Amino acid sequence: MSFHLRRPEAAGLYDPRYEHDACGVALVARLDNDPRHEVVDHALTALENLEHRGAAGADPLTGDGAGILVQMPDAFLRHAVDFELPPAGQYGVLQCFLPREASRRAKLEALLELNTRVEGQRLLGWRDVPVDPAHVGSTADQSRPVMRQLFVGAGPGFEADQDRFERKLYVIRR
Repeated sequence: MSFHLRRPEAAGLYDPRYEHDACGVALVARLDNDPRHEVVDHALTALENLEHRGAAGADPLTGDGAGILVQMPDAFLRHAVDFELPPAGQYGVLQCFLPREASRRAKLEALLELNTRVEGQRLLGWRDVPVDPAHVGSTADQSRPVMRQLFVGAGPGFEADQDRFERKLYVIRR
């Protein structure tokens, strides 16, 4: 599936002269907001259709990066961790890209844990994100970080206010 549309004419705040910064963007969503795996399947198809827009060098397994953003998969996360999670909406997951060097990584993890406590939230645990290095190009592998997820529970007084809790998550990761 591939779509080639004509660029619209200038209208209001839109000016096609500024259309030069994004290589390619696709949006896949369900209007009823129902989380379904078919959305992920369609998003992966969209990425495949944008493959020609990705930069690649001499190493065919190293590109300039791409990904998808999905709703928090509560059932999947509950299965993937070995610690208890509070009800959906009362915890957050910080995606952390950390240095490979163990001592530097430990310092950053300790700082994130400290920030979690300072901001009045609950540290639930860490999850190592599985990575298959066979699909990482040699160029990308030289700078590949360790990917871990920090699970943070809403602290007292934050359980009922998701917007306020999400602002705290932002502060913790900064």
